[in-house]
Amino acid sequence: MKAHRGKLPVSIVVSVIGGLAFAGLIFIEDLRIVTGISIIKLNASKLQGIYNSTMILRRGERQRRALEEGMMDEENKIMFDPKRCSVTEGKWVFNESKYLPYDDTTCPYIDTQVSCKRNGRPDKEYLYWEWKLDNCTLPRFDANSMLEKIRGKRMMFVGDSLQRAQWASFVCLVYSAIPASKRSMRNDHGIFIFTAMEYNATVEFYWAPFLIESNTDEQIIPDPNRRILHVDSIVNHARHWEGVDILVFETYIWWMSGQTIKSVWGSFANGDEGFEELDSTIAYKIALKTWANWIDSRLDPNKTKIFFTTMSPTHMRSADWNHDENIRCFNETKPVLKKGYRGTGADRRMMEIVSGVVARMKTPVTFLNVTQLSEHRIDGHVSVYTESQGRVLTDEQKADPEQYADCIHWCLPGVPDTWNQLLYAYL
Repeated sequence: MKAHRGKLPVSIVVSVIGGLAFAGLIFIEDLRIVTGISIIKLNASKLQGIYNSTMILRRGERQRRALEEGMMDEENKIMFDPKRCSVTEGKWVFNESKYLPYDDTTCPYIDTQVSCKRNGRPDKEYLYWEWKLDNCTLPRFDANSMLEKIRGKRMMFVGDSLQRAQWASFVCLVYSAIPASKRSMRNDHGIFIFTAMEYNATVEFYWAPFLIESNTDEQIIPDPNRRILHVDSIVNHARHWEGVDILVFETYIWWMSGQTIKSVWGSFANGDEGFEELDSTIAYKIALKTWANWIDSRLDPNKTKIFFTTMSPTHMRSADWNHDENIRCFNETKPVLKKGYRGTGADRRMMEIVSGVVARMKTPVTFLNVTQLSEHRIDGHVSVYTESQGRVLTDEQKADPEQYADCIHWCLPGVPDTWNQLLYAYL
């Protein structure tokens, strides 16, 4: 980078000041020989001040060089190209000047469950980390540009509460670019629909935690042992996906409630009584095949874009990142910065099943590969700044992270915003 004309580089200024300080010391000590008095002893505090000023300038020079090197690194990167850029190869960089387009006190569409600031989280550094790709420049989310991309379209997020958070993040990222009189939100028989009227666009969320049908779809059954999946039935859900221009699917965490899952095929007179205990990975594979077959047989790839958000990792085992003394993600305030870090909170077998099923589909499906980048964010979970049974945790409950720390869901604003940054880049 060229120095500004008419200004001396900081390095030269540092050298001059240092040189003058040193020359002054020699001159002062020469006076001591004549007078017999050591000025160094008399003015130690002043000399310490000169030294401190010099060190500050040198530190500023190092920071300037680091900034310039970082800018040059960014300049050398290619613009994002899905065919050439890997979103898994990167690092989290702290940027305290990062612009936050919303927070959980300004965006009205964020559930209390993930409203960490509103629920009393005292730190805010988790908001200012950015995912930087190694060899490419990931574009920043631009609300106006994104609204143009979905103009005249229906967009729908389908999945569980993690997918609902991605939907809420997306809505919050664009809503401030729309006048209040030109936007609306409604619940249409369980489908949450955000409408951008000027753009004739909707951004919707449809609850289907397993994608396929189950007895816990309409009314959540907390006890996993009472849940029964119809692994080859999807029509009741899928009829809501027809006519949608952009579909973003996700399903993972609900499959991890145990080694086996009660499953049935088809519809029988005895209802759910004829279930069979299937290994969760086998049930997952059957369910995804059911989903894939419906996509391939019912949707036109020329009219509908399909995305699949990969698994969101949990952070239940602090020993994974060598914080044995901690309780899961509780009190974590920084990401794991080790390159390529992987913990135990993402089941690789499930990931391989998804990859295998999608590879055999005739309809193109774009992966939003959020797993690797989210692995590092042990600091981004709601932890104890959440709710339980519809109520924000009390101080007594927050003091018991062993029982109450939620290391599955993410704070908003937070990590799901980066997932939508990837979605923006692909669109």
